[in-house]
Amino acid sequence: MDDPQTRTDARSPERLNQWQQATEWPLLALAVGFLVAYAWPILDPDLSEQWQDVCAAAAWVVWFAFTVDYLVRLYLAPDRWAFVRANLLDLAICLLPMLRPLRLVRLLSVVSILHRKLSVSARGNVLLYTAVLTVIILFVASLAVLRAERDAPGANITTIGDASWWTLVTISTVGYGDHYPVTDMGRLIAICLFLVGIALLGVITGVLASWFVKSIEGEKADAEKALTSAELRELREVVVELRAELDRARAERVNGRVTDHDPEPADRAD
Repeated sequence: MDDPQTRTDARSPERLNQWQQATEWPLLALAVGFLVAYAWPILDPDLSEQWQDVCAAAAWVVWFAFTVDYLVRLYLAPDRWAFVRANLLDLAICLLPMLRPLRLVRLLSVVSILHRKLSVSARGNVLLYTAVLTVIILFVASLAVLRAERDAPGANITTIGDASWWTLVTISTVGYGDHYPVTDMGRLIAICLFLVGIALLGVITGVLASWFVKSIEGEKADAEKALTSAELRELREVVVELRAELDRARAERVNGRVTDHDPEPADRAD
């Protein structure tokens, strides 16, 4: 029978962190490989059936690797229910193979690596995460909508250029209307992009507002610091003047005492 203490030691934040650090780069490489396997058949419609099968097999291998990673992390997590609640997207990716493109969020580990290497500020982190996430969403959404629309009757999104333009104007909530999806899957992608675009605008607005507030607070603090320095200099000058005045008064008092005790010339003659 297993020792409960041994099981508790196996499930520790330290071991979970060690596993995540050890698998960070391999999972990143797999995510990039999945991106290639997902994008190649879409960008090259004339790709041979053999290579399409290779890309499909590679995507399933990556899905299996991330599923194993999730299960290991779940096993090592001290509080498994808390881990599940904090990693619902990973769980959905493992349970629903139809969401395989969402595994591309693993590319955000690049941002974590840059964060540890460069030690950027908290505001810089938000901007960096937002920029990387936006690029990934734009690229994947362009591929997904092109795959859904290209062969549909009456489709007007038939090239990667059309798909990229439509994705950009949709996520920015501009929506010129020159390109639009005609399939249910394309419209579902459009709804997701609308929501993502609103969320990104909110994040960017919040970051800019935070930056302005911190700038104003910094200028105010600098002004207060400068004012305090000026007051201290003025106070120092007053103290110096008072000290000099006291020294003069003390000197005059001492001189006055000496004068009072000096004998008169007549007394000295006697």
